[in-house]
Amino acid sequence: MLNSLTINNIVLIDRLHIDFEDGLCVLSGETGAGKSILMDSLGLALGGRSGRELVRHGTEQASVIADFHLPDNHYIGKFLEDQGLPFEAGQVILRRTLNKDGRSRAYVNDQPVSVGFLREIGDKLVEIHGQHDDRGLLNSAGHRMILDDYGHYTGLSDKLRRSYDNLARLQKQLAVEQDKLDQVKTDEDYIRHNLEELAELSPVPGEETQLADERSRMMQGEQMSDGLTGILSNLLDKNGVDAALHSIIRRLSRMTGQDKGLLDPVADSLDQAANETSDAIAALEEILRNLEFNPHELENTEERLFALRAAARKHNCLVDDLAGILTDFEQKLRALEFGDEEVRRLTQEVTEAEVEFHKFVGKLSAARIKAAQELDKLVNGELPPLKMEKARFRTALKPLEPAEWGAGGGERVEFQISTNPGAPFGGLIKVASGGELSRFVLALKVVLARKTTVPTLVFDEIDRGVGGAVADAVGERLKRLATEAQIWSLPILRKWRPVQPIIG
Repeated sequence: MLNSLTINNIVLIDRLHIDFEDGLCVLSGETGAGKSILMDSLGLALGGRSGRELVRHGTEQASVIADFHLPDNHYIGKFLEDQGLPFEAGQVILRRTLNKDGRSRAYVNDQPVSVGFLREIGDKLVEIHGQHDDRGLLNSAGHRMILDDYGHYTGLSDKLRRSYDNLARLQKQLAVEQDKLDQVKTDEDYIRHNLEELAELSPVPGEETQLADERSRMMQGEQMSDGLTGILSNLLDKNGVDAALHSIIRRLSRMTGQDKGLLDPVADSLDQAANETSDAIAALEEILRNLEFNPHELENTEERLFALRAAARKHNCLVDDLAGILTDFEQKLRALEFGDEEVRRLTQEVTEAEVEFHKFVGKLSAARIKAAQELDKLVNGELPPLKMEKARFRTALKPLEPAEWGAGGGERVEFQISTNPGAPFGGLIKVASGGELSRFVLALKVVLARKTTVPTLVFDEIDRGVGGAVADAVGERLKRLATEAQIWSLPILRKWRPVQPIIG
């Protein structure tokens, strides 16, 4: 229930704090006494419309605090905890501030929230019923939920919702697999052509670097081989170093008998030089043998390297990524080969899920029809005492096309009324006058009272256009409602005329 309301700088109110009691609370006063300001303030705290005109002239900021006390096990506690908001000792404090420039901020239990979230919480805590109210019972968008709450078949609704979620999940999976299969089939020729090319090429990660190094080595070896061959020729030809040394050694040999050992050191040095020259020639020949390469091998290496790089350019990737692209094409081809089987499997699962979903839709529709008949009977029984014995109330269930079925079932629900015999049925807010509308809402709330989860109900000018026995009937029903929830009633002064305002 609403425990208190604190208002600061709203229109004419400087500061006001009101404590409320459980049961029936009647707020009355002459025109201009401030009842509408109280309602605007409460609406502001519940996430309703804000405007700079609500800020009292000469002040910078207005604020409203609505303090609610609920049972510790109230479902709103779980709702708040799921949003990461505290719910201690069953207390919910809604606060709204409004600056003179029109900007506003919202808080729940002193935690900042969006205005939309504040409105969502407010709708769960307070229902406001009046001539111009476009929420609650007058909003047909919520009639299906109200009927379901009244019918008390939550278990069936939950099963249908789970069945729908499962069906939607399978349909999404089927659509994804079907799209993949369609895409693969469209690109089948392209996939097979590229797969054959890459499979024939058979790229290996790291191969580009290896081939580039081999090509560089072979090209450098070719250049070095040419130079070393020239050097070896200079050493070995008839005018080369080797021939000259051996010629000189032979001449010295012929002179050894004449010099009595004088030329021996020279001969020894030349022999050593000749031996070292021979060693150098042998080393050069070994190096040249190692540098020898097959020009055809260089051609093959370059051809392989250039083929890999051309494939990489074609697929707009690095050479090392070609192996991964080959694997991707193989997977796409497997998807083509086995995709039909997966689609068939999912199609079967979707069919089975649809059968189950349709079964629950049928069961829920039957439950709604039964609950609607009971609700109509009880509401119509409340109308004669409220001086609307010619009016009729009905819960219209409009079947939807199967394609429109969803987690909410297979029909739209709307509360409709006919105010006179033979008159067509229509929506509450479209057919009833102000006074009739208030009494229809009251009759509905009396029937729904035992099922309501909203702790506070506000009736604005519910006594409009009634008096005498009808006014007694209105009062008696407000009293009955007050045993189930906290009730606010804002009567028209000319009907009630209390000596002083009554609060609580």
